[in-house]
Amino acid sequence: MASVELRNVTKRFGAFTAVEGVDLSIRDRELVVFVGPSGCGKSTLLRMIAGLESITSGELLISGRPANQVAAADRGIAMVFQSYALYPHMTVRENMGFALRMLGTDRAEIERRVRAAAATLQLEGLLDRRPKELSGGQRQRVAIGRAITREPDVFLFDEPLSNLDAGLRAQMRVEIARLHRQLDTTMIYVTHDQVEAMTLAERIVVLNGGRIEQQGAPLELYERPANRFVAGFLGQPRMNFVPLDGTGGQVASWLELLAPPKRSATLGVRPDGFEIYAAPVAGTVPAEVVLVEQLGNVSLVHLRIDGLPDLLTVELRDKSDLRPGDSVQLRPQPRRSHVFDSSGARIDWS
Repeated sequence: MASVELRNVTKRFGAFTAVEGVDLSIRDRELVVFVGPSGCGKSTLLRMIAGLESITSGELLISGRPANQVAAADRGIAMVFQSYALYPHMTVRENMGFALRMLGTDRAEIERRVRAAAATLQLEGLLDRRPKELSGGQRQRVAIGRAITREPDVFLFDEPLSNLDAGLRAQMRVEIARLHRQLDTTMIYVTHDQVEAMTLAERIVVLNGGRIEQQGAPLELYERPANRFVAGFLGQPRMNFVPLDGTGGQVASWLELLAPPKRSATLGVRPDGFEIYAAPVAGTVPAEVVLVEQLGNVSLVHLRIDGLPDLLTVELRDKSDLRPGDSVQLRPQPRRSHVFDSSGARIDWS
C-alpha cells in the first residue's frame, strides 16, 4: 500500500503549461478522483505519477520516498487505460498474465494471481476466451485484471469507462467501487464525467487550466463549491446562474430575499433548489414554461423569465402537470442558493 504526494508539481510542453504548481496529498488506501473538462491537465497529472511523463519541476513522493527519477516499472503502480489494449491473439488468461511473464514470474505464481484476479472480477468462466468473444464490459474487466495481477501499491485509472455505453458505465462504476473496498488499496481515477466522480470518489480533485480549483468529499464540493466553475461543473442537470446586479428587473425581489452584498454578483441555484407556485407569493417572479421533460421519478421544467439571457431548469420530484406556455411563479430557496462575486468566488453570505 502507498501514499502519493505532489509538491508544487509543474509540467510544461514547450511554451505550454499543462499542469502548474499542484500540491496534493493522497492517503494510503484512499480513492481519489481527478475531474475536469478536456485539457484541464488531469491525465497529464496521472501520467506523471505513473512515470509516463517527466516532471518539469516540483517533487513526487510515493510512500514518502522521492520518485521523480524512479523508472515507471519500479514505482509499484499499475495503470488501466481508456483503450483496453488487449492482445487479440491471446486468451483472457494469457492477457492477464502477460506482464508477469515479461518479468519472469514463476508459472505457478502467474496462474495463482490470474485465478485470484478472475475470481475478484467474475471472469472465471472466460479465461480461455479471446477478446473478440467478450463484451465491452468484460474486456474492461480483463484490462483491470491485468493490473490486479501485478499486485501494485497504487492503481491508476485513466478514463477507463469512456468507451462503454451508459448502462455498462453504470455497472462498471459499481464494480470499481466494490473492487476498491475488496482490494483496500490506493486508487487514483481520472474522468471528465462528474457523475463518475460523485459516485466513486472518497475525495474529488477538480482541475481547470492545470490548477486545482477545489478538493474535498463529493457532497462537500456539491453543497459548498468554492467558485462558480466548480458549482457549474458538478451536478446534473447543471446549476442555474442568474445575474444579480441590483439594477432592478424581474429578479429584483430576489435581492431582498437572499440579501447578497450590494455589488455585482451572480446567483447560483441547482435545479432542485427552486419553489414553484401557481399564484404570486412573497419573493416570487413570473416565469413561462418552455419545455417539460418527464423522466419518470422526476420532471425537469425549463422556464423563461423576462430579462434573463438563459432558461432556468427546475427539478420536480414527481410527474408534473405543467405544459409549455403555462405561467408560474418562481423563487429560489435561500438555503439552497449560492452567490458568487465578480471574480467567480463563492460568497459565504448565509
